[in-house]
Amino acid sequence: MKLNKNIGILIAVYILIFACFYNALLVLPPVAVLGDDYRIFFFHFPNAIVTYLAFTVTLAASVLYLWRRDLRYDSIASSSAKLGLLFCILTLVTGAIFSNAAWGRYWNWDPRQTTVLVLWFVYAAYFSLRSAMDDEDSTARISAVLGIFGYASVPLTYVSTQIWFSLHPTSGTIGLNSDMWAVLRYLTLGMSIMYLYFLWWDYKFKSLQKEYQDIQSLTKGGN
Repeated sequence: MKLNKNIGILIAVYILIFACFYNALLVLPPVAVLGDDYRIFFFHFPNAIVTYLAFTVTLAASVLYLWRRDLRYDSIASSSAKLGLLFCILTLVTGAIFSNAAWGRYWNWDPRQTTVLVLWFVYAAYFSLRSAMDDEDSTARISAVLGIFGYASVPLTYVSTQIWFSLHPTSGTIGLNSDMWAVLRYLTLGMSIMYLYFLWWDYKFKSLQKEYQDIQSLTKGGN
């Protein structure tokens, strides 16, 4: 019964996301500055927000692990970081498409583009470190430290356009009206819920995998 309810929520979220994308691509009018090219912003902005959300959850779970020494928090941190990396890639790709549409080049070494790439490398290193270690407790402890200190790269991507000269546009310079903002908000909400749902599934999968490994270890030990 609970599984059916969760699937129903996921279907509702997909319908919301589809409706938002339909409006963004086919219903909303072009804007004065960028014409129809601004529509990639509806793909780029929500991905960026979910990227920040995912790495913030990794930060919180890492702090909780160091405080409680409960491996469940390490599992949440790594699951969220995994999803954060995926959404970060989508942010980079959609940002490059927007860059090409606006300035004629996919990559401009703009401060925002560059710091988001640095952000991706930081959390890619997080998983490289995890895969290089065998001891579960040591992996969790060192990963938590990296998850906390690596989070500094998240606010850096936000303030980069204020510290250095940047071509990166704001929502104000793009010229979004109230209808466009409404679609953008619902789309961001839908993708955020989708991220939380995938986070829950990944955490549950790892929990079941851990239980299976424990049962196997007990079975081998009994033999």
